[in-house]
Amino acid sequence: MAPIDTILNQVVESGDIPGVVAIAANESGIIYQGAAGKRGDVTAPAMTTDTVFRIASMTKAVASVAAMQLVERGELSLDEALETKVPQLAGRQVFDGFDTNGKPRLRPATRPVSLKHLLTHTSGYCYEIWNAEFGQFAEQSSIPRFTDGGDGFLDSPLVFDPGQRWEYGISTDWVGRVVEHLSGQNLADYCREHIFQPLGMTDTSFSPTPDQRTRLVNVCQRQDDGSFEQIEFDLPSDGRFFSGGGGLYATAGDYLAFLRMLLNGGTYQGSQVLKPETVALMGENHIGRLSVGAATSAVPFLSNDIEFFPGQDKKWGLGFLINTQALDTGRSAGSLSWAGLFNSYYWIDPHKKVTGLVMMQLLPFFDALALQVLDGFETQVYRQLGQG
Repeated sequence: MAPIDTILNQVVESGDIPGVVAIAANESGIIYQGAAGKRGDVTAPAMTTDTVFRIASMTKAVASVAAMQLVERGELSLDEALETKVPQLAGRQVFDGFDTNGKPRLRPATRPVSLKHLLTHTSGYCYEIWNAEFGQFAEQSSIPRFTDGGDGFLDSPLVFDPGQRWEYGISTDWVGRVVEHLSGQNLADYCREHIFQPLGMTDTSFSPTPDQRTRLVNVCQRQDDGSFEQIEFDLPSDGRFFSGGGGLYATAGDYLAFLRMLLNGGTYQGSQVLKPETVALMGENHIGRLSVGAATSAVPFLSNDIEFFPGQDKKWGLGFLINTQALDTGRSAGSLSWAGLFNSYYWIDPHKKVTGLVMMQLLPFFDALALQVLDGFETQVYRQLGQG
């Protein structure tokens, strides 16, 4: 795997990326793990494989697994109206743009929200990061944002009727709230008991310990000239709300254990977290003829415009993006993937039995140089396995 070391070291030495951790595995075990660069700018400690990252939306897969555990236990179904079990979801309003006087139009939703809607991002909820009109409405209405801390943003209106289209948003934060409501535990306790402890994920939590904070990477911001600058950036927390959409901290090794569980059909090192048929179900297309489209950034500080796999008809499973065509890197059609706001990316290839991730802590999201690191790493993993 020496070519991967070369890739990681070159992007750091060239000044393209502050630091990166990369790790991959197949059915036999870990096939590569390495780190390069710093946990921030040149004054920061060296990046190591036990560095702790803000994994942001990579949290979504964890919350999705938690919800599917409840489905396995018969506590809810994918298609039932969730308002019958979570009354806070009743009476959802839809924001229908602005009238000629610039006032927001709100109307009742035509159908209730289901767990499938939430897991597939077809619920009608959005993120103002990629929806400028909703951002304008939120500013006028003074409704809480997901970046404010607390759970007030959960009462945001929808921007379309459930099932009408795909749009990335706060749906998985609602998944976390559903898990809390039905399990009687907060999301942090539930995930620790039912996911992290069984998988040996000792460095994964919503609230890092003092030791984990000593290994926490700093956030860097890409500047207009292509350089990066270390910044202070942490989403606030009221200590009571645990974001299923993006609140976790973890090491690359911990998250790989989670990915290997999914790669192995729900079991890892003797601990069964999900049934094989549930994992298979999560990897199927659950949005039908709808497609996962591009997203235009409304907050350039946080994200660039996004389009994974241009030219493909992308689908979404129960928590994952699905590429419908094979990639030049070697990734099979029908693989699962997603990412975190700070330019961390993972994939699960159930056909070639390979999974991997690269973790960085760089804004804005969908950074072109960070994506080159992912592509280079992934290509070499498949090539070294003879599966390129």
